Amino acid sequence: MTSADKKALQLQAVKVREGVLTSTHGAKAGHPGGSLSAADMFTYLYFKEMRIDPENPKREDRDRFVLSKGHTAPGLYSALAWRGYFPVEDLPTLRHADSYLQGHPNMNTVPGVDMSTGSLGQGLSAAVGMAKGAKYLGKDINVYSIVGDGELAEGQIWEATMSAAHYELDNLCIIVDINGLQIDGRTCDVMNSEPVDAKFAAFGCDVLKINGHSFDDMEHAFEKFHANHGQGRPTTILMSTTKGKGVSFMEDQAGWHGKAPDDEQYAQGMAELEAARKQIEEA
Repeated sequence: MTSADKKALQLQAVKVREGVLTSTHGAKAGHPGGSLSAADMFTYLYFKEMRIDPENPKREDRDRFVLSKGHTAPGLYSALAWRGYFPVEDLPTLRHADSYLQGHPNMNTVPGVDMSTGSLGQGLSAAVGMAKGAKYLGKDINVYSIVGDGELAEGQIWEATMSAAHYELDNLCIIVDINGLQIDGRTCDVMNSEPVDAKFAAFGCDVLKINGHSFDDMEHAFEKFHANHGQGRPTTILMSTTKGKGVSFMEDQAGWHGKAPDDEQYAQGMAELEAARKQIEEA
């Protein structure tokens, strides 16, 4: 990746984070913490990795994305808006009664959403079905799904992973956002899922560990995913992240799992992101 490409992604990630704050502030509700931890991955997927077309969101040969941790819809919506699927100006309508941008992704109302999600554990099963369907039809389609580390406590995650390995879905990329926190506190205290890498490997996946805020790491991981095509093994990317990344008072705080910023907090967060933008531009 060239330095110019990386800089462009970094600047785009700032916009995605701004969209998270703008939408949750406008809703006076929502889930900023996990949206911000995954913001860099949303950026990489939608602005570099996936073969998609905002002009034709339902194009049959497009890659698919399933947000299994559906409560982090603000992050997905922001990425979709900045990618051109719908107006960025609509983000503040999040969760409003008359808005198409509700608290969890809805494939029937939001352009670019490939699967309605919300019940934890179920999104990955849908992604497995999409990947199996593409294989059955002989289509060159990749399927990506982001799962939360707290979501790993759901048994359906492991059933889906076992199925993906059984059906040799090497066109499936499972991305686990390991920010260490969930609504009730530290994931290791609520339901310890470690060793996560050994579990996914035991279920038949090729497992990669990355820094979830490093675009270089993402590039190398997805290169390995593509190199695995034809090997008959799904890929799992375990990305280490910081919940609330980019907004100082939200970082690594479980309380920001499902709470919106008030006016003062919104102003502070946006100011910090603007400072981050200037730092990137001047680098």
